[in-house]
Amino acid sequence: MFSRTFALTWIAYSGYYLCRKNFSVLMPYLKTEQGFSSEQLAHVLFLYSIAYAVGQFAAGHLADRVGARLVVFCGALVSAACSALTGTPFPLTVAQGVNGLAQATGWPSVLKLARDWFPTANLGVIMSWWGTHLVVGGFIATNLAAKVSEGGWRRGAWIPSLILAGIGILFGILARDRRADSPHTHSSAGPLAITRPLAAIACMYFFVKMTRYAFLFWLPLYMTEHLSYSPVHAGYASSAFELVGFGGVLAAGYLSERATGGARYPVAAAMMVGLGVLCVLYPMVSRLGVAANIVAIALMGALTFGPDTLMAGVGTQEAAVPGTTARAAGFVNGIGSAGQVVSPYLVAGVSTHYGWEALFFALSVAALLGSAALATQWLHASNWERRGHAQS
Repeated sequence: MFSRTFALTWIAYSGYYLCRKNFSVLMPYLKTEQGFSSEQLAHVLFLYSIAYAVGQFAAGHLADRVGARLVVFCGALVSAACSALTGTPFPLTVAQGVNGLAQATGWPSVLKLARDWFPTANLGVIMSWWGTHLVVGGFIATNLAAKVSEGGWRRGAWIPSLILAGIGILFGILARDRRADSPHTHSSAGPLAITRPLAAIACMYFFVKMTRYAFLFWLPLYMTEHLSYSPVHAGYASSAFELVGFGGVLAAGYLSERATGGARYPVAAAMMVGLGVLCVLYPMVSRLGVAANIVAIALMGALTFGPDTLMAGVGTQEAAVPGTTARAAGFVNGIGSAGQVVSPYLVAGVSTHYGWEALFFALSVAALLGSAALATQWLHASNWERRGHAQS
């Protein structure tokens, strides 16, 4: 059952990106073909992000109560339907607002299934390979939407929707929840206990998602405005952030499992310190030429995605009180998504009024604050994780 669950949850969460990342590809068409202004599209994105953040808390509760399989099945179908409505007379703000709620069902549910079915031995390595869906899913979704849109821009809405709907149906048929009476599954009665490790991870995740989305959406603009890259070259260079981020996910898992004996917090904290240092140096390094710029972007990707997936995945599983994994995941990702909501305002405000170098300094501070939050739990975490393993 482990192999089946690994494959189904990996494919399912990768599939969620099909109806999440395609919107950024469709935005230029919505402006030219349907007359949306940049301000209107910004409002749509803001509503989606708020719905996604708030929906995490409800989705985690549902997955713990009624089962992750049903929540993913319904969430995938609703998200697919909402994405398919893009470009139709149906109000875009409503469709994307509901899409945000539907997309929120993914992470808490798949993390709960991973907790219930994955072995605890070598869990850091297993979860690092599993967590690659975060990078691979986004990369495939963006490129698929761009490719199919060449034959008609509305295809970028309904073709990903059809694929996600198929994935959701397949998941509903093949996935299995642990029975309530299984020795591996604990009662989900009672409220979520926000432990000190869980609070530290949520605080860290606020800062890491703020930083990640700043890089994902604003690096191309920095390169066109500050380094005089063409939009095409800026897009190619910025893709190194996600491509090499894949390696950072694996490195974090292997280091935490093999080098530190299962201590997740020191590995993630150290990577975020490295990210903070690199953010300060990046404006200078980026001016040394294309090769140096791409290397720096790649390293920032690895140092961002590594602690991101390590702590949102296995770190959250081990910090959660047994029986509340989905709610713990929803809490962490909900707080993190608040950082995602804040991110564009931070970038736009600081870069406009103080310049790009000040922005990268601000991102450095954010990374160091996230590292500090994790550092507070180093000694406590090792004991907590041992207790969590013993109970699993």
